[in-house]
Amino acid sequence: MKTYSIALIPGDGIGRDVTDAAWAVLQAVANGEGFALEGNEFPWSCAYYKETGRMMPEDGIETLRKFDAILLGAVGWPAQVPDSVSLHGLLLPIRKAFVQYANIRPHRLLPGVQGPLRAEKFDILCIRENTEGEYSGAGGRVHQGTADEVAVETSIFTRAGVERILRFGFEQARTRSGRLASVTKSNAQKYSMVFWDEITRELSAEYPDVTVSSYHIDAMAARMVMAPESLDVVVASNLFGDILTDLGAAIQGGLGFAASANINPTGAAPSMFEPVHGSAPDIAALGIANPLAAIWSGAMMLDHLGEAEAAARILAAMEATTARGIGTIHGKDRTEAITNGVIAALS
Repeated sequence: MKTYSIALIPGDGIGRDVTDAAWAVLQAVANGEGFALEGNEFPWSCAYYKETGRMMPEDGIETLRKFDAILLGAVGWPAQVPDSVSLHGLLLPIRKAFVQYANIRPHRLLPGVQGPLRAEKFDILCIRENTEGEYSGAGGRVHQGTADEVAVETSIFTRAGVERILRFGFEQARTRSGRLASVTKSNAQKYSMVFWDEITRELSAEYPDVTVSSYHIDAMAARMVMAPESLDVVVASNLFGDILTDLGAAIQGGLGFAASANINPTGAAPSMFEPVHGSAPDIAALGIANPLAAIWSGAMMLDHLGEAEAAARILAAMEATTARGIGTIHGKDRTEAITNGVIAALS
């Protein structure tokens, strides 16, 4: 029997609730599909930071390297640890060390879910550059605490980094409707974003079967609200992709439905899968967190591992569950009820 080794990092807040839910669904589908998932849990979190002074141990990256994939719950507890510490201490090091340069976030309405827009149906796949750009971490502060204090944050755009994320977007567009929207702000950022636009045009010659449109970030935000059905695959830089995918999550009914994958497309290192919603400390351990985003992320993990049929079964079970009105309204159903609904629908 094929066995996959999965690193489980529940993290903070509702991360524990939704990771347990996703793992239960994943085990259920694995039993029915004839493969096994072997999980190894790690306590790395803000609580771990308060105990040790680190978000993960010094050998954390090497510890994770041996796994087939990583399933993450949520990281962050701002009242206890600054987000700048938790993000740069765990998530970003993993993404960069394992070259998980493609952040994939699907946005579509599940049956029975009411989004804020009049659009009854939309299906947008957002591809976000995940390892450089505006979140490179290059910069610093000088003269701290004085009237002359200066803070510098430098965005890093490499040709290799921009080309590989755009190429990934083109390849995704080929598997869907053949439409790609590239997002920049090249009218204002005349170096990095003009650079991005130029590489987009260069690559488009290699993909004559893909229709390419270029948008400024502000125009794209408006289009996602006014005409989401006109979009299919959207590719953007780290910051712009981060903003647009939260907008996409709102359109699909809220962060409780927003799944994501941090992919190393070469397979040379493990990829990481996580819901987008964050740790929500105010509802931690109350049993009311919507686990569908985490379950969806688990399905994306199975698809990445080559278990496409199992992934499709989970998505179908999610759709059957929400079509019955379970998990469609924030706070209406408990985490356990939604999870059990998906597991029941699997059969």
